[in-house]
Amino acid sequence: MTDTALRVIHFHFGKEGGAERFFVKFAQALERRGVEQRFVIRPNRSWDGQIAALGPVIRNNFRVTSLLTPLLHWQADRWVKTWKPHAVMSWMPRAARLVHRWPGVVKLNRMGDFPQNLKHFDNCDLLVGNVPGIARTCRDLGWTKPALTISNFTPIVVPKPVPRARHDTPDGVFLVVAGGRFQPRKALDTAIRAVARIPDAWLWLVGEGRLRPELEKLAADLGVAPRLRFVGWVDDPVHHIASGDAFLLSSRHEPLGNILLEAWAAGVPSVSTRCEGPSWFMRDGVDGLMADIDDDEEIAAALTALRDNPQAARAYAASARARLDEFFSEEAICNDYIRVFRGQF
Repeated sequence: MTDTALRVIHFHFGKEGGAERFFVKFAQALERRGVEQRFVIRPNRSWDGQIAALGPVIRNNFRVTSLLTPLLHWQADRWVKTWKPHAVMSWMPRAARLVHRWPGVVKLNRMGDFPQNLKHFDNCDLLVGNVPGIARTCRDLGWTKPALTISNFTPIVVPKPVPRARHDTPDGVFLVVAGGRFQPRKALDTAIRAVARIPDAWLWLVGEGRLRPELEKLAADLGVAPRLRFVGWVDDPVHHIASGDAFLLSSRHEPLGNILLEAWAAGVPSVSTRCEGPSWFMRDGVDGLMADIDDDEEIAAALTALRDNPQAARAYAASARARLDEFFSEEAICNDYIRVFRGQF
C-alpha cells in the first residue's frame, strides 16, 4: 500500500502522559509511511519538538473563553480549504469542537476514553475507539454513524535498562515499576500499599502529577519511603520498565493501558488490575497476573508470585510479547487508520 499521496491534519489538545506518547509515536509512524501531516496542539508541551519535526504546527490552548479561539477556527478552516487534506483527525472530545462541516474530507475523532455524551461530534463522520467498549458506549448513547475499534501499537525498541544506581536503588532487590500521571484513576496509592506489604521490595514510580505530595506522605506513613523512588517523566518509559523485575498497572480506570503494552515490549512480567483495557486484552495466568481494583493485598500476592517463581514469570512475559506482536503491531494499526483516511470504512 502506497501512502505518499495522503494528507492528514491532527487536532490534539492533550497534556502529558501515555496518550500523548502514543500520539507522537503514531504521527512518527505515519511519517515513515510517507503520509504528509499538519498539527494543531497546545503550546509548551514536552513533545512539541518531536511533532514539529513532522510538519507545520499551530499552537493554541483552544479555550472556550479565549480571544484566540475564533482565530484558531479561521486558521483550521484555511488549512483545510487550501491544503485539501484527505482526513482531519481530532483526538478526544475537546478537539472535535474544532471540526467544521468540510465536504470531501474524512473527519474522524479518535477516542481514548469512554464518552459521557456525544455533544461535540456532530461534524464527525466516524468515531474510533481504542477498545471495543468505547464503540459500544457510543452506540448506546445514540451514535448512528460508523464507530470503529482500532487499538494502539507499541513501537518495538530494544530496551536499555536504566542502571539502578541512577535512582539510588541496590542491585539484587526485587524492583517493581509502575507509573503514569499522578491522579486518582491511576491508583498509585494502591501500588505503594501493595509494595509496602512485600518486605525488601522496591518501587519506581515513573511519571508526575498533582498527587505527588499525598503519595510521598502515604509512603512515609507506611514506612516504605526508603524503598520508593520518584523517577519523573521520561521520554521512553520502556527503558526504566526494563530495569524492573515486575511491572504493575494499578489503575482504577484505564481504557487501554499503553504503559502495560510497553512493559510487554520490554519483556518484563506484569501484574494488572482488572480495569477496562487490560480486562479486554490480557489473559490472567497466561500473559501475566491480574488482581481486583484497589485490592493491595491481592496485588502484593501476585507480585510475590512473580518473584518466587521466576520460571512462570518468564513464561508470562514471553506469552505477553507474542500477543503484543500479534494484535498490537505498528503495521497493522497504521494500515487500519490509512484505510479510514482513504474513506474505506
